[in-house]
Amino acid sequence: MTELLEYQQVSKTFGKQKVLDNINLKIPAGKIVGLLGQNGAGKSTLIKLANDLTTPDQGKILFAGQPISLSSKAAISYLPERTYLNKNLTIAATFKLFNEFYNNFDMQKAEQIIYELGLRSEKRIAKMSKGMQEKLQLALVMSRNAKLYILDEPLGGIDPATRDFILDTILSNFAQGSSVLISTHLIADIERILDEVIFIDHGKIILTANADQLRNKHHASIDKIFRQTFKANLKH
Repeated sequence: MTELLEYQQVSKTFGKQKVLDNINLKIPAGKIVGLLGQNGAGKSTLIKLANDLTTPDQGKILFAGQPISLSSKAAISYLPERTYLNKNLTIAATFKLFNEFYNNFDMQKAEQIIYELGLRSEKRIAKMSKGMQEKLQLALVMSRNAKLYILDEPLGGIDPATRDFILDTILSNFAQGSSVLISTHLIADIERILDEVIFIDHGKIILTANADQLRNKHHASIDKIFRQTFKANLKH
């Protein structure tokens, strides 16, 4: 199986806190992978490292077998946890900006996604709710023909009724042969689309598995397995 993203003995410390501790991890091509952990487990730091937004204290990160670089960043489409949009712009103006900045931005796909999400291109971002802004960010990210889509808490500001629609948007819009890495603590909402799962706790990877095989082994949902695993960890 082709490895798209690989962490080799990666550690990261902020101040006196070791956020990641000797991480060895492989993200295969053509899969939807859930990065699952409680708040503060190290999920966002792992994601920032892949996007070259911070650097490891030790170890290395490879994308398609090569160190993270400008070319790899061009092939990774990243949805951060917090909004970065210019709220003075309309959706149409934001699309134009993305189209000029990213060679792999598909304007037609972007317009189709926002139509399906119930957004209108003439709408100014400042006039949109937080949930609508998060929908727009997702549309921007999924409209790039990328090799890897990294989504940090994509369902955080979205009401439960809209979550299934958002998951279907993710499923139907990532490029063929690409992978999606989704960081979330809302496991019950998202587990139906996952091919692979990674459990992270206190900066350590404690489990990686095929989602279906894990469910069959434990005769339980990923959410239940996650809860049982972390409940057991808390007792030690």
